[in-house]
Amino acid sequence: MRRLLLASAGFLIALAGPAFAADPMTDLPMTAPGFDWTGYYAGLQAGYGWGSSDIGGTEGEPFSAAPDLDGGFIGGHVAGLWQFDQAVIGAVAELNYSAIDGSAEAEPGNSVGTDIKWFGSVNAKAGYAMDRLLVYGIGGIAFAGIETSQNAGTTFAKTETTAGWTIGAGVDFALTDKFIVGAQYRYYDFGKEHYDAPDDFLDRDQDVKLHTVGVNLNYKF
Repeated sequence: MRRLLLASAGFLIALAGPAFAADPMTDLPMTAPGFDWTGYYAGLQAGYGWGSSDIGGTEGEPFSAAPDLDGGFIGGHVAGLWQFDQAVIGAVAELNYSAIDGSAEAEPGNSVGTDIKWFGSVNAKAGYAMDRLLVYGIGGIAFAGIETSQNAGTTFAKTETTAGWTIGAGVDFALTDKFIVGAQYRYYDFGKEHYDAPDDFLDRDQDVKLHTVGVNLNYKF
């Protein structure tokens, strides 16, 4: 019996030897593929913003004011991403409705205000994917509709479109193959914009900077 068992084992090993030599991975399980970030996306974002506005008169008697800004925003975005191994690159465009504003007293009975009506950006995005988790940096060209105002017995308000730059970072997580949630921090510098005022008020320059934190929900097509 012992000789029969040894002979049978030897025969089986002899048959299996060439098969393993030809394809040593035949019986090993394959690693399941990770989440693929390549695709086109559309989604919504919302959050809170805070910042500062430096306002200075450019004619006549000089004046200056520096309102602190804060408030909420909500908007939408579209994106296209491409994954190469664990590296992810792409482009993102966003547009937000904003209720971020603030005012300061230039002197008693004379208040000056800044109101960010809307803001958006066109960005490059680059990150590192760990299956369903994506950590990334983002930055690009920013633009906004920003109002300057003054109340000194009579009132004045004027809105201009201004352009600048933005940079930030965030994290996304794929809940399913279609729905992705994330969080993001952004810094915006909208630059200095000149405002012509009516005769009762002084022309001015207004320089606005903004920080935001927000959450987003994306759908992958």
